[in-house]
Amino acid sequence: MTPPPAVTPGQVVLITGGGNGIGAGVARRLAAEGARLIIADVDDAAGKAVADEVGGAYVHCDVSSLDDNRAAVAAALDRYGRLDIAFLNAGVASGFGLGDDFDLARYRRAMGVNLDGVVFGVHAALPALLASGGGAIVATASMAGIVGIPSDPVYAANKHAVVGLVRSLGPELAPQGVRVQALCPSFADTAIIATGKSTLEAMGFPILAVSDVVDAFMRLLASEGTGECWFVVPGRESEPFAFRRAPGPR
Repeated sequence: MTPPPAVTPGQVVLITGGGNGIGAGVARRLAAEGARLIIADVDDAAGKAVADEVGGAYVHCDVSSLDDNRAAVAAALDRYGRLDIAFLNAGVASGFGLGDDFDLARYRRAMGVNLDGVVFGVHAALPALLASGGGAIVATASMAGIVGIPSDPVYAANKHAVVGLVRSLGPELAPQGVRVQALCPSFADTAIIATGKSTLEAMGFPILAVSDVVDAFMRLLASEGTGECWFVVPGRESEPFAFRRAPGPR
């Protein structure tokens, strides 16, 4: 059976963190299916290069700024007159703990990008999606949002928060025609793991190719679910993670 298309030609997609890694890979795949793209990033050179490659537009966007998120959505409306999909993908590594290595500035930056960037992105995009008759929001979380990561508790904390946000917003926004999903890859070959890649390889831990994560994104986007968190791990077909139901009161 032929899978349903992830997008229809002409749909407008905003991608944060679109200049590199997963964001750039998704941009190229969506462009090939006829989507119109707004690439948002803080890496101006990389973001502009991807936007030029896919025939889209670039906007500088620090996702930890609510104003920048609003400006990115405004750029989509100014250029294309609508917004159909928001891929809230920008992220940074944490790499520190809560002991002597705690760094307040890095903590604020990690939470600002990885959590505030999703919260602000949803808030900014929602009116435009509703004005288009509905649409989809996809947030890049992580397997660190589903399982604990003792080596990086701050990263796990903000990714768990994104997972909780998506699970909560899914049923809330469904009646308004907006689907909300989370993409939860394990270690993928992106800049986020650059400093630890050799260690992972020495341990024999399999690293996802970016194309594998892009494939999972396209399956997720083509699905009809909402409030789901799709795991992406080597050797398994991606699908929504089956959370156990919490015990209720007796």
